[in-house]
Amino acid sequence: MSVILPAGLPRYALRLVAYEPNGGRLGLLPSPLSFESAAPLNDVSSLRLDYSTHAAGAELLARPCEIALEYLAGGDWVEPPNGRVLRIKRGSDVTDQAGKRSYTCPGYAWQFKKAVLYPTAGMVDGKRQFNAVPVGAVLRTLIDEAKARGALDGMTAEFSSSVDSDGKEWAATLTIALEPGVDLLTLLLNLSDQGVIDWRMRGRELQVFNEGTVMATDRSSGPALVDLWLGRDVDQAPDDATLEDLSSAILIAGENGFTHEIANDPSASPWGRWETYQQQGGVSDAGTAAALGQAALSRAAEERVQITRSVVFDVARWLPWANYAPGDTVLAPGDGGGMEPLRIRQITVSRASDGKLSGNLVLNDRFLEDDIKLARKSAGILAGGVSSGGSGATPAPDSSGRVPAAPPGLIVEPDAYLDAGGYGRGIAVVTWGPVTADVNGVALDVGGYEVYARPNAEGELWYLVAQTASGDVSVSVSSLNVDAEYAFKVRAVGNDGTKGEFSPPVAVLIPNDTTPPPVPSAPTLTTRLGVIHVAWDGLGTGGVPMPIDFERVRVWMQDPLAPGTPAVEVDYLTAAGVVVIPDQPYNEPREVWLTAIDRSGNESQPTAAGVIATVPLVDADLIGEIIDGAEHIIDGTIPGDAKITADSITSRLIRALAIEADKIAANAITADKVAAGSIQASHVSSNAITADKISANAITAAKLAADAINGKTITGSLIRTGTAGQRIVIDPSTLDIRFYPGNSTNYSRLWSSDNDFPGEATFRITSGTNVGRTAQTRMTIAAGWTKLEILNPNNSNPNGGFLESAESYSRIGYDDGGVDSQYMWMDGSGMTTHIGKWWDYASASNTWGIHSGSFVSDEDQIGERVWYGPTMRDNMGPVCTVRDGAGQENFTWCITASNQQYFDVGWSRSGGSSGPLTGKATYWWSFRHNGAS
Repeated sequence: MSVILPAGLPRYALRLVAYEPNGGRLGLLPSPLSFESAAPLNDVSSLRLDYSTHAAGAELLARPCEIALEYLAGGDWVEPPNGRVLRIKRGSDVTDQAGKRSYTCPGYAWQFKKAVLYPTAGMVDGKRQFNAVPVGAVLRTLIDEAKARGALDGMTAEFSSSVDSDGKEWAATLTIALEPGVDLLTLLLNLSDQGVIDWRMRGRELQVFNEGTVMATDRSSGPALVDLWLGRDVDQAPDDATLEDLSSAILIAGENGFTHEIANDPSASPWGRWETYQQQGGVSDAGTAAALGQAALSRAAEERVQITRSVVFDVARWLPWANYAPGDTVLAPGDGGGMEPLRIRQITVSRASDGKLSGNLVLNDRFLEDDIKLARKSAGILAGGVSSGGSGATPAPDSSGRVPAAPPGLIVEPDAYLDAGGYGRGIAVVTWGPVTADVNGVALDVGGYEVYARPNAEGELWYLVAQTASGDVSVSVSSLNVDAEYAFKVRAVGNDGTKGEFSPPVAVLIPNDTTPPPVPSAPTLTTRLGVIHVAWDGLGTGGVPMPIDFERVRVWMQDPLAPGTPAVEVDYLTAAGVVVIPDQPYNEPREVWLTAIDRSGNESQPTAAGVIATVPLVDADLIGEIIDGAEHIIDGTIPGDAKITADSITSRLIRALAIEADKIAANAITADKVAAGSIQASHVSSNAITADKISANAITAAKLAADAINGKTITGSLIRTGTAGQRIVIDPSTLDIRFYPGNSTNYSRLWSSDNDFPGEATFRITSGTNVGRTAQTRMTIAAGWTKLEILNPNNSNPNGGFLESAESYSRIGYDDGGVDSQYMWMDGSGMTTHIGKWWDYASASNTWGIHSGSFVSDEDQIGERVWYGPTMRDNMGPVCTVRDGAGQENFTWCITASNQQYFDVGWSRSGGSSGPLTGKATYWWSFRHNGAS
């Protein structure tokens, strides 16, 4: 590196510049002995510098100052983000004649350690409470208060309480309590670790962005492509990998002895089942434990690889900061050297004592980035406090005794997980601020909180979903329907049991599982007898097992010479196995690849495409010519009955032992080529005839002696009663039996696997589809769980009625994936719950068990007659209530008549009141019963 640059500027250069603390430019540091600068993502940068006291510029380092790293890449000198550091620590050796001094300099953001949260009025339990506010409001509050005290004097912040540094509204809302004394740097690090923000310094200016936006640019494809190639941009590519954290089973231990195990297929681990343990206070339900366990197992399901790539500045096409920055995703050599999208986690640049520049990148592959997101998800489930927001309305308050005030700052963060059957379920983390006063503002201690929820639709009933102690202001609610809206509200309960006012409800949409299965391992392609065989080993890339919600692998094919032609799905596999693609022209290449799809319809990226072509049975230039079998026929391609005239080869033409088993093509010898009685048991060696030596339909009932197959084992990859038309196919590789009632691909199926519940055999029955491919019935039978359901055959999503039973509950109802799903729930508590709505009485039949409805009466009316519509078949028992539209209580009412056609309800003034009767609202239901009217 040269400070005074020659006329021909270097392609890439670095220099150091000194500044006054929070002040102006002092000058260049032209002669460093060496330095190394590290710029990590969402963390404090650093600089290690060696400088001689005899060199020019050494006087600038004799006292505290700031040092800026600048780079040159074909234009002006530029200070990159996180390039400013503080000269606050030095070391030296007085015996060193060269006068070398070493400086360890943290980034400018290190000063945030020196700005702490001060206590203020209105503390709650000794903590500073922020309730349902944007993340920028929390940060600006702490920064502005610190600057008002004289701290952070030179620092500026390029964001506000409402928008981030890119001018975008904050995506995250916080309900959080902070201990006095916590420093701003700790808060920045925690918020970025939890995936709420991305942040960096630009000189002395703090920039904070919504996570995953400005500081997460994808440069791995498209017009902004940055591709770092070995030999051009990268000269060294060390990888450090470990299996130390690998686990195939995790035991979650929660509250009051609650435990829950989540396990993967142990065969995917080189040494079988490896177990781990995770203690999670506050967890007491299987749904929350499943969500935490699945996230933990996903992080521990495979080898962890640290990827470091050394950058070559002299010939590299792409250069640090000029073309990419921490947080960007670039295309670079991954583990094993193949190019793949990798995210930059840290840029390190250095200058050696000989002046040579070097640098390296710490990169995360998509698996490690997914692990980071899973860890954030788990932190959210356990701690709560972050949400993308919601909506709601104000309910009417209760009032009796000293009523606790409504809890402030209610936020709800929804997420999805997979249940034991591999189906998507929802979880919601509900967080609120503590209640410290009654509705009149007088201080009050509360004994705990009650959380209520309901489907977010008019007329739905609220039901209690959780209760907490007084100090707990967050709870997770699990086993919710995905793709459905729920509303939540919370109230405090006084020490005397008095119920407080509810918070305003917050409504959220419970997301479905959006994580696709891993990319399948590449298919193995072979061709024989004019057909293509596609084999899959049942695993994902890198040997990882498929997740519990795996549905099937789709087999795709395309003509590579016609890339504009859409690819065709030719078949699918639900487990390891082989599919056969017939009727392909000879010598025409075909590209074949796989994708995996799960029960939520998420599809993986495709495998690399393999190319194969079927070949003719003889050399192409001999077709139509006389063929010398010994010279021209491709080994093993011609069945004996296809090209050899009957009786043309006799035993005298074949020398003894000349024909061995490997010289006879599969299916070459059929029954009509063998004289009756010529092959006896003594002529056949043990195990010489296996399934692949017998052609389809060659052995019929007439060829078998009575009781010929008795107590024997039949082996083979496929057993079927025919190749077309009505047939049964038994496939041992997938443990299934398929029934084809006609000459089509629409079949019903029986199959079994142990993928759903480790150590158990789960049995399934699947019908064919209807003509419109909108419905298919599936029945799943496991040891402690069974379900009969109507599905959409295109994506396996719910699409109709269902009946589900387990050891602890049973439910029956209707689910089409929408918000109006309904069912009856019965469990071991002895209680029954109905989720859904009741039909209004306007469309009744005479066999309805329950009618329900409501109506409004005008002023001065003294009653209503409610007609059922039809004359009901049995006696009816009406139940109703009447509410005055103006909130008055100057009337009485009762049911005056009831029969199988209608009932009457009437009302009148009471208590000596006068004036017109105001309008009334009547809510009612009526049921058929066997007793007297």
